[in-house]
Amino acid sequence: MARRKINHDELLKKLEYQFQKPELLDEALTHVSAPRSSGKSYQRLEFLGDRVLGLAISEILYATFPKAPEGELSRRLAELVRRESCAEVAIAWDVGPFLRLGAGEAHSGERRNQTILADVCEAIIGAVFLDSGYEAARDLVERAFKAMIEAPRRPLRDPKSVLQEWAQGRGLPPPVYTIAEQTGPDHAPKFRVMVKVKGKETEFGLGASKRVAEQAAARSLLIRERIWREEEHGTV
Repeated sequence: MARRKINHDELLKKLEYQFQKPELLDEALTHVSAPRSSGKSYQRLEFLGDRVLGLAISEILYATFPKAPEGELSRRLAELVRRESCAEVAIAWDVGPFLRLGAGEAHSGERRNQTILADVCEAIIGAVFLDSGYEAARDLVERAFKAMIEAPRRPLRDPKSVLQEWAQGRGLPPPVYTIAEQTGPDHAPKFRVMVKVKGKETEFGLGASKRVAEQAAARSLLIRERIWREEEHGTV
């Protein structure tokens, strides 16, 4: 029995792209569990799309931030190509209803699975690349990732690294972190950590682990010294 043809018009509107070879989009939306997939799934397109996405984002960042050093560009790239970012794009495209899944996967909510959504995002990028070339794929990436390029979802740098670089830049010894207090039961401890930078007042941070508490302490010191602004970096 022939497989029912799915109308992709709504998805194509969101992609702002029309495929010359619609079978590429079909493949990009097909999970390996789908019936009658004949072994074809989005996996190969995902492999290709991952590389195209990295190149496209790198080129866009290079043009968008002409004064940014290599380290900042690398951090921005890593943030944009991570699984969560790709899944966010797939959700914006609303690819879920168009996925071809096996019955078990469909009933277990895999249309909302972040890993699958991220893979399909990259597969669609790969499909556009094969369909029309790099420029078309790059334009798709630029449209889809524009908001995240302009406003990253997470701080690009962690507080401890920033504080250490700030201290080194002033010829100061590295910050020193000390556990000031540990409370709570062994299975759910809470830490209060203090950080000291030579010549600066001590700051404190709280967290469910030493690492989180250290980051919180570093963040507090950065904000107090006006290296970071609280409205941008005031939350963990």
